[in-house]
Amino acid sequence: MNTSMPGGDRPNRRSFLKAAGIVMATTALGAAPVGPVHAVALNKAQRDKMTPDDIVATMKKGNERFRVGKESPHNYLAQQKASAKGQYPAAVILSCIDSRAPAETIMDLGIGDVFNARVAGNIANDDILGSMEFACKLAGAKVVLVMGHTACGAIKGAIDNAQLGNLTGLLTKIRPAVEATQYSGERSSKNYAFVDAVARKNVELAIADIRKRSAVLAELESAKTVKIVGSMYNLETGVVEFLG
Repeated sequence: MNTSMPGGDRPNRRSFLKAAGIVMATTALGAAPVGPVHAVALNKAQRDKMTPDDIVATMKKGNERFRVGKESPHNYLAQQKASAKGQYPAAVILSCIDSRAPAETIMDLGIGDVFNARVAGNIANDDILGSMEFACKLAGAKVVLVMGHTACGAIKGAIDNAQLGNLTGLLTKIRPAVEATQYSGERSSKNYAFVDAVARKNVELAIADIRKRSAVLAELESAKTVKIVGSMYNLETGVVEFLG
């Protein structure tokens, strides 16, 4: 069904457009917007109006909509067409490749809203750091979000010192989080509470690594142009918990 309004306006595009001031008024959380929406994908002017805190707040609200089953009715074809000649994402997300944790879906985001780098264990290697620098310094993204998740297989592999081809080297990058996690119970991959504690520590260390190894991102954060934040996604509850 085509829900487009004349001139391309659509009444159902929320998420980042809402934070950018495109929706004139809204009812309570999850309700349909009252006023018109003037675009289906972020443009530069809309993105530039948003602060890093606005963007984080929008992600949180999007996750709440997802969690309660009141997601925005996305028209992905319209978003694809609107963003085809240019992109102005508000954030770059570093998340795990786990098929159960798609960042855009669980935060009710659309095409063109965010960059998303995915790698097992959400580690910040050199290529991902370069991608983040492109996203923020050149493309104008204002938030760097590192998102881990519960019951992470890469974390379990690091705890177990798993050996498998190139995966061995990747898991070695997660081992510092295993060693740095303070935990008084059973320190094994069979103890999911320990696995999740390590995953959280891994997010914290990834953020510290980003700040240490990327002078570009550290400078942007110091200037308050960019905000670097962490989060944990709970596979059981659907909740994204923002850390710090």
